Amino acid sequence: MQQRTHHLAQLNVALMRAPIDDPLIAGFVAQLDHINAVAERSPGFVWRLKTEDGDATAIRAFDDPMIIVNMTVWDSVESLHAYVYRSDHVGLMRDRKKWFERMADAHMGLWWIPAGHIPGLDEAKARLEHLRAHGPSPFAFTFRECFPRPGEDREDPSPRELEPCDWAR
Repeated sequence: MQQRTHHLAQLNVALMRAPIDDPLIAGFVAQLDHINAVAERSPGFVWRLKTEDGDATAIRAFDDPMIIVNMTVWDSVESLHAYVYRSDHVGLMRDRKKWFERMADAHMGLWWIPAGHIPGLDEAKARLEHLRAHGPSPFAFTFRECFPRPGEDREDPSPRELEPCDWAR
């Protein structure tokens, strides 16, 4: 297999219905260690944002303490898609309305980074803001509308080609 020159970064933000230590969010919190371990063992996983003790929910990227972030790096759109929609992560997706408010703006953004680069929160927030303001582009895109890895003639397959599902959720 040819070594890839670019990896896929993703930022996902969520607006909690209650503070992280509230009993309403306990079902989500109880699954975090397991679901993070599943991600880290998944084919194509490269890196995830976390504190020294492995907690991403303690990281505050926004002024609103009810907004939590998840940022990861993967070797491809396919590997991230498989983790999100074909692993234990599906259970969190199915139950997310219990713990999170629906956000009016885009809550997840994808972008290509040079292999070996670890994105910072400012970079990730700028990509998400660009996606919100301008829609999908090579600078920031979504599963619904992917853009090719820099330097490759072909586009990564659309997730619709990978697995049919309701992308609007």
